[in-house]
Amino acid sequence: MQKQLHTIATDKGTLTGLISPNGSCEFLGIPFATAHRLENPVDISSWDDNYLATAYGPICPQTPGMLELALNMDASQMKEDCLNLNVFTPRTPTEGMALPVLVWIHGGAYTNGSGSVAWYHGASLASRETIVVTINYRLGPLGFLGDGNYGILDMLSALRWVQRNISVFGGDEKNVTIFGESAGGSAVVSLLACPEINGLAHKAWAMSPSLGQLRDQPRALELQKQFIEIAGLSSFDEVKSMSVENILASQQKQMVLPTKAFDFYSPTAGGAAIGKGILALAARSPIPLVVGTNRDENKLWSAFDESIINADISRWEEYTEEIFGVRAQQARDTYQALRPDESVGGLMSAVSTDTGFRQPAQRLCESRVGNNTPTWMYWFTWPTPAFGGMVGCCHALDIPFAFDNLDAEGVQMMTGEGVERAAIADRFASEIVAFATHGHPSWSQFNADDRPTLVIDMDTQLAHDPEREIRVLYS
Repeated sequence: MQKQLHTIATDKGTLTGLISPNGSCEFLGIPFATAHRLENPVDISSWDDNYLATAYGPICPQTPGMLELALNMDASQMKEDCLNLNVFTPRTPTEGMALPVLVWIHGGAYTNGSGSVAWYHGASLASRETIVVTINYRLGPLGFLGDGNYGILDMLSALRWVQRNISVFGGDEKNVTIFGESAGGSAVVSLLACPEINGLAHKAWAMSPSLGQLRDQPRALELQKQFIEIAGLSSFDEVKSMSVENILASQQKQMVLPTKAFDFYSPTAGGAAIGKGILALAARSPIPLVVGTNRDENKLWSAFDESIINADISRWEEYTEEIFGVRAQQARDTYQALRPDESVGGLMSAVSTDTGFRQPAQRLCESRVGNNTPTWMYWFTWPTPAFGGMVGCCHALDIPFAFDNLDAEGVQMMTGEGVERAAIADRFASEIVAFATHGHPSWSQFNADDRPTLVIDMDTQLAHDPEREIRVLYS
């Protein structure tokens, strides 16, 4: 059945969205700010009367990544004027509803993605008595060239829009939870290091945060200089007159250069809006935070990397020596004991998952516990049967479970069609909503003694310090 139009009246004019046969509503492509290139966003405080919010708005110019290609991203919808958001409600909104608000910050290495990706459709989460908002922000050089943190400023602008307007959609502006995955997860952590976040967000949930991408000002300015040289320019200001096509071409040239942290474009500590020392400031933030990672994050990439697929024992030994030095043999013994069925490439991927995602997340949670800030940790471990099982529980696999969007476009390609998926999605989405509603999920807060960790799988259960032997390798 087709969705029907639904109009709400506000003191800023009427706004028309879509209402589904089940009564849920969606208001799409609402502009929240404007911005000139490499300048701060300017909030949009109202909309034109009878604003038609029935289609997704433009997305930030980008070179589509793996997920975007799989979901047939429409490149014709890319424009620099891309600062818009989408609101999903469980039923016809009224100001008296005052439901908890979930604001989604998409991932994509700070170079890809949008709030309109099918996996992020908010209707299912909204049906659990929340208001879901998905946002766009500027990406790549447009959002993160140098230390301007324009993409972070865009997120703050969107959160200000939520404070001003979400009540007319049935949301409680005093109960806002930011959540995101990968770059979106590290953006959530970065926002905790922004002085302005107080009053804009009240809780935070970071899925597989790419904390290693976060950088300081000297590194940001070094990469800015590198970009300007690649583009054949002599100054930062000249970037403002480049064509979008040349910006993206220069971005792609820069991104193939060697880097350990993939930090070409990312939030900068000490830059605009963000304090110095992102992780230290996030660790001191009193905002309740849930942090989680996936068991096999790096298999999303390593499973298709010939140099890893074909790695032999000598490469495994060399690799562990590079990472662990004199503890290399201990590391090999530990990983081989806990991952007895893994190939050499799989073992290398397990180490890179730990160095890139899981152990940095552990360190952040430890730091927060040391500062007595409320923190929870989970570990998503369900392995997908897709691709012959070769990607395991890889990066981004948890997204359709978190949104309970198992029927969204492209999901079955990643998850298969197994009936066991439904219970996992129901539990994961329920935990997110419980946290947004009550300020805590169902399991115990993280602590440095027994490290309670919810292991999300077919048999979801609370574990204490899972895979301790691996953790102590990084202590």
